[in-house]
Amino acid sequence: MFHVKQFDVIVVGGGHAGCEAAAAAARMRAQTALVTQSLATIGAMSCNPAIGGLGKGHLVREIDALDGIMGRLADQAGIHFRLLNRSKGPAVRGPRAQIDRAQYRAAMQAELRTTRHLTLVEGSVENLELSANRVSAVVLATGERLPCRAVVLTTGTFLNGVIHVGGERVPAGRIGEPPSLGLAATLRRAGLRLGRLKTGTPPRLDGSTIDWAVLERQPGDAEPESFSALTPRISQSQVDCHITRTTAETHDVIRRNLDAAPIFSGAIQGRGPRYCPSIEDKVMRFGERNSHQIFLEPEGLDDDTIYPNGISTSLSATVQAELVRTIPGLCRAVIRRPGYAIEYDYVDPRELAATLETKAIGGLFLAGQINGTTGYEEAAAQGLVAGLNAARRAAGGGEIIFDRAEAYLGVMIDDLVTRGVTEPYRMFTSRAEYRLTLRSDNADQRLTARGIDIGCVGAERAGVFDQKSAKLQEARRRLEALTITPTEAGRHGLDLNKDGIRRSAFALLSRWDIGWGDVSRVWPELGSVEPTTAAQIEVDAKYAVYLERQMSDVVSFRRDEALLLPDELDYAALPGLSNEVKARLAEARPRSLGQAARLEGITPAALTILASQVRKGRRLAAAE
Repeated sequence: MFHVKQFDVIVVGGGHAGCEAAAAAARMRAQTALVTQSLATIGAMSCNPAIGGLGKGHLVREIDALDGIMGRLADQAGIHFRLLNRSKGPAVRGPRAQIDRAQYRAAMQAELRTTRHLTLVEGSVENLELSANRVSAVVLATGERLPCRAVVLTTGTFLNGVIHVGGERVPAGRIGEPPSLGLAATLRRAGLRLGRLKTGTPPRLDGSTIDWAVLERQPGDAEPESFSALTPRISQSQVDCHITRTTAETHDVIRRNLDAAPIFSGAIQGRGPRYCPSIEDKVMRFGERNSHQIFLEPEGLDDDTIYPNGISTSLSATVQAELVRTIPGLCRAVIRRPGYAIEYDYVDPRELAATLETKAIGGLFLAGQINGTTGYEEAAAQGLVAGLNAARRAAGGGEIIFDRAEAYLGVMIDDLVTRGVTEPYRMFTSRAEYRLTLRSDNADQRLTARGIDIGCVGAERAGVFDQKSAKLQEARRRLEALTITPTEAGRHGLDLNKDGIRRSAFALLSRWDIGWGDVSRVWPELGSVEPTTAAQIEVDAKYAVYLERQMSDVVSFRRDEALLLPDELDYAALPGLSNEVKARLAEARPRSLGQAARLEGITPAALTILASQVRKGRRLAAAE
C-alpha cells in the first residue's frame, strides 16, 4: 500500500497540530505519514475563522521563523488583517487575521500533498503497538498495521468526544465526525493520566439575513501586516467585520433557560476555557453587565456564513434561535448550524518531557488539545516542536528544546509540562517573563538561525533571513556611525540634554519622542534605508536599554536551567526536604533546577538543597 516498509514518524490527526507536526518531521527528512479519518478535512478550522491575536500572533510568527506553514497559508487566505494593541508597545502587539475557511483548507491540503517525504493516509488509528515500552506501530480500525519509529498524537477534541446541544448528547470529535474511542482506551491502559475538558462554538448565521445597516463596521488595517517573512505583501481581497452586542432581553432568554443548559445542569463535567466562556457563563458570572460585545466575522469570500464571535453556547437550537433574535441587527437572522459544546479527554501534560514525548512510552509524542490547550496557534506550535523531536527520535538524534527566554512556544510548553492545566490553556503575552525580548516583530531574528542549525529551515527562508539580517546590520552600523551634539541637534528641532555628549543616531532613536522621520531629517541619507528595515531598527533601538537590563535575568535563568537534575535522583533520600516537597519533586521529576523552581510549593531552601546535590554529583563525576 505504501512506498516504505516502515515510517520514521506517523502523525495521527489532520488538524493544526497534525499538519505542522507532519510538515516539520518531513522537513527533517523523516519518512512521515499523516493519518486522519478524512483527507478532505485536513486543515479544517473547526471553531472561529481567524488566526493570530495577542500572544497567539507571536506563536504564528515563531512557527514561521522555523519554516512552519501556518503563517504563510494564513497570509494567502487572510481576508481581514488587524494588528492588535497597535497603540501599545511593540512587545505586546499581536497580528491577527480573519481567514477564508475554504481557501485555508485547500491551501493546507495542497501544501501537504506536495511535501517531500510525506504520505497522506485516510484511516482511523484505534491502537498503538508497543515493544520494550516504546511505540513500534499504529493499528488502523481496519486492522492494518503501520510500523514506525515514532508517533505524534494530535487528536484534538476527538478523544472520547461528546457534543452537547441542549439535552442532546452525541458522541463526536467534531460536528458530523465520529470520536476516537480506541486511542483513549489505549492511553488509559498505558497508565497515562487523563482528564476531561470542554470547549464550545457559537451558532453559524446566514449573512444574507443580517441587517448590516444598523451595525458598527470594523474595517481591517489599510496596510495589512503579514504573518510570514516570505510574504512580500497581502494580495487577497479584504472585507469588513461588524460589531453588535447582546441586550437585557438576550440575558433574560438565557436566564429563563439555564435549567436546560448543559454547563449548569450537570451534563458537562469538563472545565471550559476561562478566557473564552460561553454566553451562558458570561451572563451568570458578570451579572452586573447589561451587554456583551459580539464580533460578526465572515467565514469566506464566497461563503456568506457569519461566525458571531462572543456567543458560544450549548443551549438548545430553539433557545439559540430565540436569543439570536434579541440581538441588534440579528432580529431576522437565520441559524445555519446551532452552536454546541464539546467535551473530550486530554492527557495531563505533566506526563510529557519538554520535547512533548511521553515519559512513560518512548517515541510517543502528544501535541495540541490532547495536552490541555485551546486554540489553533497553540496547537500548531506544539505540533511543530513534537514533529521536530519525533524526527530526531526516529533518527537516534538529540532532543530539541526551546526555553522560556527564547520563544513563546518555549513558555507554553514549559508551563504545560511543569504546572499542568486545570482548564484549557491559552497563550497570553503576560505568561512570558521576557516578553520585551520575545516580540512578534523579531521572531525570525530569535529563531531562524536556530532552525537552520536544527535542519528544519529550507533554502528559501534561509536566504530571506540572511538578506534581512545583512540589511539590519548595515543599517545599525550606519546609525551608530552618525553622531550629533546637543547643540547641533537643537538646530534640527531635537531637544537633548545640554551635556555636550555626542549621541549616535541609534541612541537618538532609543527615545520614545524621536522617530525615524526625525533622524532622517538630520541625516537625509538615511532615507535610502528600506521602510521595513527602518521600522525594525527603530523598535530595536527603543527597547535596547530595557533588553540590556533583562539580559542579566536571562543569564540567571539559563544558569539555573543548565543545572540538570539526574533522572535517577532519589528525592525521598535527600535530607532537609519536607515530605510535601519530596512528593512534588518525585511526581514531577523536573529536568533542571530552573524547572524545579517553577513547581508549586518548592521553597528557596529546597532549591538550595537541590543545587548542592547537583554540584556534589558534578564533583564526584569529575573526580572519577
